[in-house]
Amino acid sequence: MLGFILWLVIGGVVGWLASLIMRTDAQQGILLNIVVGIVGAFIGGLLFNRGDINDGITLTSFLVSLVGAVILLAIVNLVRRGSVR
Repeated sequence: MLGFILWLVIGGVVGWLASLIMRTDAQQGILLNIVVGIVGAFIGGLLFNRGDINDGITLTSFLVSLVGAVILLAIVNLVRRGSVR
C-alpha cells in the first residue's frame, strides 16, 4: 500500500514539474499531473532502461521520470496543436 501511495506522490510531483517546464500547468489538475508523472516514468524507463521507481527513489530515477513526462507532454502538444511549444 505504501508503494502505491509513493507512486501517486512522486508521479504528481514529476507531472507537475514537467507541466511547468512545458508550460501546460494551467491546463492540468492534480489527477492529470499524477497520470503524466506515472506514464512519463514508464516512458523514461523504456527509453533509458534504468531508473525503475520500484528500486527506490534516487536522483537518477527521478530525472528519468521527469524526462519521460516532458517527452509525453511534448508528444501531446504536437498532436493537439501541431507544435511542441
